[in-house]
Amino acid sequence: MPVTAARVVKAVQKVSSAPAFARIAPHVVPALDRVVHRLTRGKVLLSAQLLPGVVLSVRGAKSGQLRRTPLACMPEEPKEGVGGEGAAKESGGSWLLIGSNFGRTGHPAWTANLLAHPDAEVSWKGEDIPVTARLLAGEERAAAWKALLAFWPPYATYQARVEREIRIFRIVRR
Repeated sequence: MPVTAARVVKAVQKVSSAPAFARIAPHVVPALDRVVHRLTRGKVLLSAQLLPGVVLSVRGAKSGQLRRTPLACMPEEPKEGVGGEGAAKESGGSWLLIGSNFGRTGHPAWTANLLAHPDAEVSWKGEDIPVTARLLAGEERAAAWKALLAFWPPYATYQARVEREIRIFRIVRR
């Protein structure tokens, strides 16, 4: 039976839904991403070989120090009639960031940082882009959640593991 890209993705989705992955991945994946991102001058994120990714730079909610966090994201298509053709299309228009924390109990620290300091920056395909983040709620969050589950089904497993509502942010260029 030949190995296809679809089979590889299915296998990775299954592994990423396992509780052991939630214990190990938060310590390994971001560290590898930071090293590869730095060595390639922002052009490559290792984890983005499966899911698109950004490196979020935002001030710490308590410390005020700049924090850099590699994150999976879901690029969104630009809405008709909003913004210019060039830059918006190149960036994907906006991105969804999901605070799944690999299905662990607490919210990831970067979500508290964005709540305290919504003006941030992302590194997207080697370009540093100033952005503003907004926590989604209500119908807007429900629509984003539906799109995220179609994009990466393991998010449903992460949500089922925790009692908290996983935070979803939309980030847009400033």
